[in-house]
Amino acid sequence: MAHRLATGGRRIDRSRRLGFSFDGQSLEGVQGDTLASALMANGQVLMGRSFKYHRPRGPVTAGHEEPNALVGLGQGGRFEPNARATTTPLHEGLRAQSQNRWPSLKFDVGAVNAKLSRFLPAGFYYKTFLWPASFWHKVYEPIIRQSAGLGRPPEGSDADRYEHFYHHNDVTIVGGGVAGLARALSEAQDGKRVLLIDQDDRWGGRALTDGMRDGATIDGQSAETWVADAVARLETMENVTLRLNLQGTGVYDHGWMTAYERISDHRPGTEGPRHRLWKIRTGHIVTATGAIERPLAFAGNDLPGVMLASAMRDFLDDFGVAVGSKVVVVTNNDDAYRTALALHEAGVTVRAVVDARTSVTGALPGQVRDAGIEIVTGSGVKATGDQVVRSVELCAIGGDGTSKGRISCDAVAMSGGWSPVPHLWSHCGGKLLWDDARAFFYPDANRPPLGADGGAMVSAEGAAAGDLTLSALTQGPEEAPMRPVWIMPEKAGPELRTKMFLDYQNDVKVSDIQLAAREGFISVEHAKRYTTLGMATDQGKLSNINGLAVLADARGEPIPTVGTTTFRPPFTPISMGSIAGEARGEIFQPLRRTPIHAWHEENGADFEPVGQWRRPYCYLRPGEDRHSAVKREVLNVRSNVGLLDASTLGKIVVKGPDAGKFLDLVYTNMMSTLKVGRCRYGLMCSENGFLIDDGVVARLSEDSYLCHTTTGGADRIHAHLEEFLQTEWWDLQVYTANVTEQWAQIAVVGPNARKVLEKLGGMDLSKDALPFMAWAEGALAGIPARVFRISFSGELSYEVAVPANQGRALWDKLLEAGAEFDIQPYGTEGLHVLRAEKGFIMIGDESDGTVIPQDLGLNWAISKKKDDFIGKRGQERSHMTDPDRWRLVGLETLDGSVLPDGAYVVDEGENANGQRNMQGRVTSTYYSPTLDRGIAMALVRRGPERMGEVLEIPGTDGRSYKARICDPVFYDKEGVRQDV
Repeated sequence: MAHRLATGGRRIDRSRRLGFSFDGQSLEGVQGDTLASALMANGQVLMGRSFKYHRPRGPVTAGHEEPNALVGLGQGGRFEPNARATTTPLHEGLRAQSQNRWPSLKFDVGAVNAKLSRFLPAGFYYKTFLWPASFWHKVYEPIIRQSAGLGRPPEGSDADRYEHFYHHNDVTIVGGGVAGLARALSEAQDGKRVLLIDQDDRWGGRALTDGMRDGATIDGQSAETWVADAVARLETMENVTLRLNLQGTGVYDHGWMTAYERISDHRPGTEGPRHRLWKIRTGHIVTATGAIERPLAFAGNDLPGVMLASAMRDFLDDFGVAVGSKVVVVTNNDDAYRTALALHEAGVTVRAVVDARTSVTGALPGQVRDAGIEIVTGSGVKATGDQVVRSVELCAIGGDGTSKGRISCDAVAMSGGWSPVPHLWSHCGGKLLWDDARAFFYPDANRPPLGADGGAMVSAEGAAAGDLTLSALTQGPEEAPMRPVWIMPEKAGPELRTKMFLDYQNDVKVSDIQLAAREGFISVEHAKRYTTLGMATDQGKLSNINGLAVLADARGEPIPTVGTTTFRPPFTPISMGSIAGEARGEIFQPLRRTPIHAWHEENGADFEPVGQWRRPYCYLRPGEDRHSAVKREVLNVRSNVGLLDASTLGKIVVKGPDAGKFLDLVYTNMMSTLKVGRCRYGLMCSENGFLIDDGVVARLSEDSYLCHTTTGGADRIHAHLEEFLQTEWWDLQVYTANVTEQWAQIAVVGPNARKVLEKLGGMDLSKDALPFMAWAEGALAGIPARVFRISFSGELSYEVAVPANQGRALWDKLLEAGAEFDIQPYGTEGLHVLRAEKGFIMIGDESDGTVIPQDLGLNWAISKKKDDFIGKRGQERSHMTDPDRWRLVGLETLDGSVLPDGAYVVDEGENANGQRNMQGRVTSTYYSPTLDRGIAMALVRRGPERMGEVLEIPGTDGRSYKARICDPVFYDKEGVRQDV
C-alpha cells in the first residue's frame, strides 16, 4: 500500500483488512478508513472530474465540505451518486465508481473542455445558445441535457428503508468539540434537557489532533483526557442525549431544526434504517461548529495532490496516510506549520514552507526551522502537473508571477486561514459581521435569526447576546497575525488568473468573477448566479470568502460592503430517502382509517383512496362485480335504507366572539345570521373567486360553529382559515380546530331511515322535532350523539356524529336495528350516483380550479347582503361575468348510453393546430339505476340557455355520442323525498 505509513492512524485498526473496489479495480483498506483514505493509501489520488471542464480532481479536504472526491456507491436500487469519499466509511465489499467521465477516469474525452476554456467562460451559456433559434431543440438542448448533472440516478427502487425521529428538549448543541462538550456540561448541570450532536464518529473535534500535538491543556488536563472525562460525565446524566454521526442540517423559526443521521450506509450486518432524519423542537440552539480552513487561489490549485493543510494533517494523524512523499506547504498563517511538523515527524519529506508573510516569527515557525525545513517568506506559488501535481514554481507574493525557482513535489498543503461555520445561524436570517484582522465573517449578536426564541449567544468575538451560539475560533498560542491573500501572486496576469480555481466543483476561476464584475454583475447574488460560485454541493464552504474578496477587489470596495450570499438548509446534501422517511410505496402518504374500517374489511369492501383515507367504493357480494354492487346499493337506498361511513368528511370547529363575522368573510353566503341548532350549506372561494370547497355549517352555540368540508379538503381548508386569521384578520377573536378524527359520522339514508333510528331510542327525530337542515344533540342507544338532518342523496337522511371510539358500536346497532328494513351499507360510488341523480355538485368533479359558483347555478348561495367575502372582487372581473362562460347543465344521451369520463363537447371549426374547437366538457357521468339509463353533468358554453339542444361528444373510446342538454336535476326536482 504505497502511501500507508507504518505507524500512526488513530481511527484505524490495521489488523482488520477490508476488500473494496473502485472503477472495477479490487483494492484493500483497513477498518476505520474512509473511502478517500483507503484510495490514497493505495496511491489513488485522482478520484473524479470537475463538472464543466472535466479537469482531474482529488480530495481537497478530509470532511463534509469536500467538493471534488464525489463518487457513485453501490449498484441497482442501492446506487447512490455524488457520495463524498471523504466521509464514506469503508466496509467489506464496498463498490465505488468515479463519475462525470467517459470512457474512464484517467482518459476522459470530456477533458477537451479544458482546452476550450477560453471559449467557455462564466455565463457562456447565456450568450452561446441564442442563434440560430432553430438549433435549440435539435442541437443545443440535447447536448445540454446530456452534459447536465453529476453522476447518474439509481436504477430501480431504493431497497433500503428510512425513518423520521422526533425529539423535544430544552437545549440542542450542534458540535461535539471542546466548546460543545463544555456547553453541554454547563446546561445539563442546570437541569436542562440537553441534546449534543456531532457529524463525526468521535467526540473532541480538532482538540484530539492539534490540541494534543500542541500540548494544550484544559482545566489542567490533556485534551484527550478532558474530552474522555467530559463524555463520561455526560453519559451518566439522564437529562442528556449524546449522538455521533448526527449532523445538524437546518434551523427554522421558533426553535425547530433538523438533523441527519447516517446509520448503516449499506454496511453488511448493520440493522435498522439506512438514514434517519431528526425533527427537533428545542427551546435553545447552540452551534459550536468550529471553523473550516480556506484554500489559496494560485494557478494549478485544483490539481490532485493539492490539499488543505489541515486535511493533509488529518489523513496523516487519523488514517496513517501520507498524500505524497515530497510535500510543499503554502500558507499565509501559522496553522499550516503544524502540518509541516506532522509530516516531518512521520518521515515525509517537506521540501519547503512557502509563506506569503514577509516576516515569520513565533513558536510554530521556530519548531519548523529547528527541524531543518526551509521557510521561504514573502512568496507564493504556481502548481504544475498533469493528473497529479509535479512541482511548484516560486514567485514574489506581490509580483506578477515571474518565477524565482522551482521545487519538485507530489503534494501541496495549502492554508489560506480559517472561517467560522455560520450556516445554521444564517438559515433563519441571522446576519454576519466582518473580522478584518482574521478575514472572516462571524455572527452579528445584535441581529440574531428571525423568529428565534430563547437565551444567550456567544459570537466569534465572545460577546454575549441573541439565541444561537458560535464557539470562539481559537488560534494556537503565540501565533502571529495572518496575511489575507486572495490571489497568489497579487498582481497575477490573465494567464495565471484563468488557472486559479475558487469553486472547484463548478470550475469557477478568479477570472470568471472578474469577468462578471466587468459585465455588470457586481451584486454578490448576481455574480453567484452568473458564475455559479457557491452553487456546488458544498454551498461555497471553501470558495465563498475568496470569491467575495475577488469581487470586492474588482469593485474597488471593502469585502463587507459586497456582503455574502444566502446559506440555506441543508448544511450538506442529505439523501432523498431520509426526507421521505417511511412515505413510500403504499404508505407514500399516511394511511388514515375510520373507526369503522375493520368492519368494512370484514364485509367485502372494495376500497379506493380518497385523500389519505381508504373509503369503500362498494361492497362486493359473491358473484357481483363493481357495476352490479353499485346498482344494488343505490336501489336499496332509494327503496329501503342505506348506511354510509361519512367519518372522513372534514369537521372544523370555529369558535370565538368574532366567529360569525369571520365565517361571513370566508363563505360566500351569510353565516352570522344562522340560528343555533340550524344548518346551512356554504361555499368557499379562493381570492381569485374560484370555488375551492363546499359543505354544511352548523351553529353549535352563540360563539361556536361546526364547518363540514369535503374529505380531501379538511387539512387544506383548515390551513386556508388559519392563513387568513394569522395574516389578514389577525385582530379577530377566533379559534379554529380540525376535529375530523375526533368524530365518527354515519349517514342513515332512505325512506326507512327515521324508523331505524327510532328503534334505537333516546331522541325525537320526527319532522317537527328535527326539520330539514336542523341538528340536535342527545343519545341514541345510550351513545352521545349529534344528529344532523341533511341530505346528499335526495332521500330522507340523517348524519349521526358520535365520539370516534363509539363509531363501531353505533354502526353495529344500526345494522341490528335496520335488519327488518333490509339495511345495507353503500360506498362512495353509490354516493356519487345518488348525488348526480339529484344534480348536486362534487368538488373536484364539477369544480377544477377554474370554476366559480355562478357557473354551477349556485347564485342563490352568494349573499347580496354582504359587502365582502374572499373571492368577491375576483368574481366581478370581466371574464368572470362573460355570458359565454361554460355553465352547468345535465346531459342525457339519445340512446340512453353512458358518456365516457373526460369527454369534451366539440364545436364547429378548428383551432390553429387543426384540432376541433371545444364548447364544454363532461364533469360527471354515471349509469343511473334509478332511471335505468346514463346521466351526466357538464359545463357547456351558455348551457342553461340551450335546453333541448343536441351536442356532439367524441368519446375517449373512439365512439361519437349524441346527447341532449337537460336540467341537471334528474330525480325528484321538487325535493319531496328528502323533506318527509
